[in-house]
Amino acid sequence: MTALDALLRWLDLAGIAVFAASGALVASRKRMDAVGFILIAAVTGFGGGTLRDLLLGRTPPFWLRDPTWLAVASSVAVAVFFTAHRIESRFRALLWADAVGLALFAVLGAEIALLAGARPWAAVLLGVVTATFGGVARDVICNEIPLLLRKEIYALAALAGAAVYVLLRVEGVWRDPALLAGMAVAFGIRAVAIRRGWSLPAYRPRLGRDYPDR
Repeated sequence: MTALDALLRWLDLAGIAVFAASGALVASRKRMDAVGFILIAAVTGFGGGTLRDLLLGRTPPFWLRDPTWLAVASSVAVAVFFTAHRIESRFRALLWADAVGLALFAVLGAEIALLAGARPWAAVLLGVVTATFGGVARDVICNEIPLLLRKEIYALAALAGAAVYVLLRVEGVWRDPALLAGMAVAFGIRAVAIRRGWSLPAYRPRLGRDYPDR
């Protein structure tokens, strides 16, 4: 294993931990028991990567090949179960934890797709899938409107980060700076959107046109 491979693994573990924490924070808002915490944390942490692996034909999915991933998600879920009440604003903490995970998974998902032989445009899309699908599954299970479907700048941040990474790699830039640049772009866009309340324009209903009877 090269130094870069080791770095990617640690970053992937960090992404799982962050997304698992965001899932556990939602579970705390829903007042679930410890098993519910672990389930929601695992769905959030593994959902996007699982769909990515299935679309790439990489079976079994990554978390079934190494128990480390499940151990990390479960440990984080249990830790949040005992400490969530200490967080003054759990929703705010959820947004920031989700933003970090979004940036990590968008770029790492695109990296894995490129290594699996996906074309650049497909790698970008799979980076977005990796970064967003776990959160979508989390919110659907918890009966909340997914962040992906709200006005907030969310999927766009993942798309920008994955696109920057893939573009730099196609242009021959080394992995390390390409990874850092992609993560910085994704997190930066999402962070600014959270701080400034930026959002995409939503559809505004208009009165329908009346047609005379014939």
